[in-house]
Amino acid sequence: MNKQSVQKFWNTASCGEEGYALGADEAERLNAQAQARYRLEPYLKPFARFAEGQGKDVLEVGVGMGADHLEWARSNPKSLSGIDLTERAIAFTAARFKQAGKKSDLQTGDAENLPFKPNSFDLVYSWGVLHHSPDTPKAFAEVVRVLRPGGTARIMIYHTWSLTGLMLWARFALLRGKPRTSMAEIYSQYLESPGTKAYTRGQAEELCKRAGFSTCRVSIQLNHGDLLQGSVGQRHKGPLLSLATKIWPRWLFRTLTPHLGLYLLIEAKK
Repeated sequence: MNKQSVQKFWNTASCGEEGYALGADEAERLNAQAQARYRLEPYLKPFARFAEGQGKDVLEVGVGMGADHLEWARSNPKSLSGIDLTERAIAFTAARFKQAGKKSDLQTGDAENLPFKPNSFDLVYSWGVLHHSPDTPKAFAEVVRVLRPGGTARIMIYHTWSLTGLMLWARFALLRGKPRTSMAEIYSQYLESPGTKAYTRGQAEELCKRAGFSTCRVSIQLNHGDLLQGSVGQRHKGPLLSLATKIWPRWLFRTLTPHLGLYLLIEAKK
């Protein structure tokens, strides 16, 4: 994997753009995407706790289409900055902010080389981004570098042993007669941008420790992909998926397999 291939993938369509950003004009599409995001992911706002941005210097790494970034802006932070690897995401976010009459320091940037001085932020937020970077440990270390002592990071990365991962393994390994295919290869080749990674809970804790966080709390969250709700990504379509979506026993998975969620929710302090 290299950054150019990741950048090319997300410049084709930002996360959430396909399937959710529907409407007659850009404003309608942006609003539709945000509404779908929080409807399908009701756990996102309780994790992010956007209101805690009030009076703080806040950075979001990977703004995507800007829905979460606007929520940070609405918390009345002291300052707000956002970076993304793609010009497409920055353009979407800038348009959303213009529509809402809000401001942020938006720029294209690299999670492994954040364009900010050490100890610049009280809070750093990144949802589903750092696992796409070729050197995820370096990206974690960069978050620590730009945080002030006592500052908080809230980060979501992918979990190896998830229903989503196991579905992909069944489709692209088991049904092809290649059951020895590793989960790392499955995520890298078949989930979103080339080289996407996933981690166990213990590996996520180790990422935090090596990056230099003083404390780290990791929890597992089932997501809409695990439950086959809504769009499941720009790479996966077809009649088999459509059938599975109709018969998927969501209640059973919510009850018996909450530990097999795709999301690792990390809250860490410097």
